[in-house]
Amino acid sequence: MGYRENIGWEKSMLLVIEVHKFTESLPNYQKYILFQQMYRSAISIPSNIAEGYGRSTKLDYARFVDIALGSTRELQTQLEICERVGYGATAHLVEQGEEVAKILYGLAKSLRK
Repeated sequence: MGYRENIGWEKSMLLVIEVHKFTESLPNYQKYILFQQMYRSAISIPSNIAEGYGRSTKLDYARFVDIALGSTRELQTQLEICERVGYGATAHLVEQGEEVAKILYGLAKSLRK
């Protein structure tokens, strides 16, 4: 099974698309600050899954999955900031991120067995 068949990778790719749609609605003065930071966090998730898959050991792969998990938490925090300052409802995106986080946690745990 390649990384493209990994459910965490697939769901994180969908999250990237949803984050992109959301960030398009941000006020213009925030598009260069929050947009870039959130988009980088979102893109980092599937990118680290793919990079880890290409590493030579399961422990290396697990380390990159951990990094992807960290990026998921970073993105969730940025989304909550957006909601708290009134840029729109983000709970559905935070929930998508939580689903990805659970999958990644399980993947990292299984890679370390």
